[in-house]
Amino acid sequence: MPRQYHSAEEMPRSLPVFPLSGALLLPRGHLPLNIFEPRYLAMVDSALAGQRLIGMIQPLESEAGAKGPALSAVGCAGRLTNFGETDDGRYLITLSGICRFRVESELDVITPYRQVRANYSDFAEDFSPASGEIPRERVIKALKRYVKRQQLKADWNSVTDAPGETLINALAMLCPFAPTEKQALLEARRFDERVDTLIALLEMSGAGGGKSLN
Repeated sequence: MPRQYHSAEEMPRSLPVFPLSGALLLPRGHLPLNIFEPRYLAMVDSALAGQRLIGMIQPLESEAGAKGPALSAVGCAGRLTNFGETDDGRYLITLSGICRFRVESELDVITPYRQVRANYSDFAEDFSPASGEIPRERVIKALKRYVKRQQLKADWNSVTDAPGETLINALAMLCPFAPTEKQALLEARRFDERVDTLIALLEMSGAGGGKSLN
């Protein structure tokens, strides 16, 4: 039976990380990934043999160090819940978000992939689904202007019917926001703050304004 995680205390402190700019994983979100680099193939092999946990995190491209680009302060741990292998040796996986973490330090390891010491204590609420209503009409109005301006398509039946947290997380993960905007959505402490951030991004982009919250 797959292991379930219910609190920050159950999460491992050492966590392999996959630095990927523009990729966002949120608690209870699902992120499909196409893995082909040897170091990350090795990371998936190790995860499959162990706790099946991988941390998604964005690199800071402007800040390079000996180990590569510096890492953002906050990422999200996901459990490997779907796995497939292609004829050419790639892995097609899905990570299901569990809990965000703050990077305390990067570990000195001999593995080809990077690992961090993760602290989950700031995000204990991630283990419980968000409750309450969202301002759905405002979200839909902002989304309609956004998809029109970006020349995108949306499944409006799903937008109307999806549970609030599912909808907000899906839009945050799928909309082609800039990496800094994705990070702002990730670092919003509470769910209602994420909702407000998402609406602000949709409204700014839909109105033709700047895309950065900074």
